[in-house]
Amino acid sequence: MARNSIVEEPKHNHLAKGTKLKGEIYAEGDFRVDGDIDGTFVCSGKLVVGESGRIFGEVECKNAEVMGHIRGKLIVADLLSMKATSKVEGDVKTVRISIEPHAVFSGSCDMISSDAENNVNE
Repeated sequence: MARNSIVEEPKHNHLAKGTKLKGEIYAEGDFRVDGDIDGTFVCSGKLVVGESGRIFGEVECKNAEVMGHIRGKLIVADLLSMKATSKVEGDVKTVRISIEPHAVFSGSCDMISSDAENNVNE
């Protein structure tokens, strides 16, 4: 690696437990939610919703790992992973989905082709 080369650090964001946000979030990179979001959430990386995390509204991301609660429209360009403590209510569009035992899913799921993945975050 040359001395003058610039290495871009990965971008990570976090909404802490006890924090409530109402409105719109647009983020580059990965994002972890342990607080509450009411509104629109769009990120170009991986979304992690912790056990105390809650998102009510529209969500778009590349990958999602859910341990908390999402209610609304959810579009995941690649993999939606629902852990045992998760609760997802609403319409889901994704290429791949993984649901652990005891996870709660209520709504519809539309499996989209991986070709559509490139159009999700545009």
